[in-house]
Amino acid sequence: MRFSELLREATKESWKLSLNHPFVQGIVSGDLPLETFKNYILQDIYYLKHYGKVHAFAAAHSDDFHVAAKLAEKAKKTAEAELTVHKEHAGILKITNAEIENFKPAPTAYAYTSHLYRASLSGSLAQIVAAMLPCYWLYADIGLTYKDAKPKEEIYQNWLNTYGSEWFQESTQEMIDLLDGLAEKASETEKEKIKEQFILAKEYELAFWEMSYTFETWLSEKATNPASV
Repeated sequence: MRFSELLREATKESWKLSLNHPFVQGIVSGDLPLETFKNYILQDIYYLKHYGKVHAFAAAHSDDFHVAAKLAEKAKKTAEAELTVHKEHAGILKITNAEIENFKPAPTAYAYTSHLYRASLSGSLAQIVAAMLPCYWLYADIGLTYKDAKPKEEIYQNWLNTYGSEWFQESTQEMIDLLDGLAEKASETEKEKIKEQFILAKEYELAFWEMSYTFETWLSEKATNPASV
């Protein structure tokens, strides 16, 4: 069994909850309120800016020039492609540049990116890749699982098409293969650390749906604005 398959097995309950979360199901059916999707897009634009930087950290950790170059290129292409899609979404959802520039992330978005940076600053290349992989893999899985969905909202159809596309599926498989290759050379102690990074990141992926769906905010904001509770 490949190491990535062991990681998938270790997170199977989280995976199931992610695929069936009301946020995802709302996209699949097309019934998710656009205001909820707008909240997610703003949080994800924030996340992707940091996710791209984490790819750069991973590239810097690699002793293999070809791996470093691939990670650097992947950072560029992934960020460009996803941010382009988000820019299109922002136009449809009437998200202004001021909203993006003045945006403050919810606790989960901030914590998730902080987790990625922690892996980048204190972990090995394999640990960084493990922390990044759930984002690729879950979205690719959603794209495949719901490839035949026909949501009523065009914006949701475009979102599903992006992650079900050949380029995104191939990019995800490259990351899975990279982690499997790195794990083959890792000690049992290192493998446990890699596994921990993956499991935590996968939990944050699930929490990201919940954060977006419930309009999660900071406790002090709830105290000063009871209407947001």
